[in-house]
Amino acid sequence: MTRTIVASATREIVIGFDQPFCVIGERINPTGRKKLAAEMAAGNFDTVVKDALEQAAAGATMLDVNAGVTTVDPNATEPGLLVKTLEIVQNTVDLPLSIDSSVTAAIEAGLKVAKGRPLVNSVTGEEEKLEAILPLIKKYNVPVVAISNDETGISMDPDVRFAVAKKIVERAADHGIPAHDIVVDPLVMPIGALGSAGQQVFALLRRLREELKVNTTCGLSNISFGLPHRHGINGAFIPMVIGAGMTSAIMNPCRPQEMEAVRGANVLNGTDKDCMTWIKTYKDYKPGEHAAPAPVQVNAPGEAAAGGRRRGGRDARRSAQG
Repeated sequence: MTRTIVASATREIVIGFDQPFCVIGERINPTGRKKLAAEMAAGNFDTVVKDALEQAAAGATMLDVNAGVTTVDPNATEPGLLVKTLEIVQNTVDLPLSIDSSVTAAIEAGLKVAKGRPLVNSVTGEEEKLEAILPLIKKYNVPVVAISNDETGISMDPDVRFAVAKKIVERAADHGIPAHDIVVDPLVMPIGALGSAGQQVFALLRRLREELKVNTTCGLSNISFGLPHRHGINGAFIPMVIGAGMTSAIMNPCRPQEMEAVRGANVLNGTDKDCMTWIKTYKDYKPGEHAAPAPVQVNAPGEAAAGGRRRGGRDARRSAQG
């Protein structure tokens, strides 16, 4: 069974088909958040701390950390700012992290200070990116998000996106990186612009699971981009992609409707044993109140996990996120 291991200093998470859905909190990202970008560029991390704490309390499994603030400060140095942001988040919450950057130097700087075993977000099928990022993944022995686009951009043909994902998995193998350390993002198109977007991603997920045997992720809110009442679409999308084989998503855990969909899907998918997480979260629930944060399933570092080993276009996706 495919299992991707991520870890903080003291907490280990398994991403896999037989595991609860992995919620990767998206909020620590200045893309589209001018106020946050300006604060971070000025050295003010109050909102970063607040977002880290709120996402952890809401039940995030891990947190994505992005420090690309050049839209508000062209002189900002992303490697240094990403390192500072990672250090602050690590000192605030004890969750595994996703190092999110399109800048190779920033990714390596982040890997040098990250505790545990972070996820790198991301590599694409572009030759330049493959040659820059895959050696880092091998050197630091960490998993990576593989985004299914290449030099030709994002194909509307799901067969082409699958072929790009396969290429990345094969190139990773050439570097000695196992398939269980590749988390493929098949790229979710906005359903309002492409009516078959849902059907496309469901079919892609089944192929990725059955043929490549890899874990998967996506920018969840891409599906509802441009539509009113987006959270309703997102909430319906979650159990459907989980049923098709998706094992994680970059999303906002502070939206109760969407987290209820995740937890309900875990119950129905059999990954919430005896419904215990659902019961602990909602036993005292009253209409109009937010549920208590869900417990996160973890292993202590060094604890055996089957298939695991102990180890010490991202831009295109972001453009569609809400």
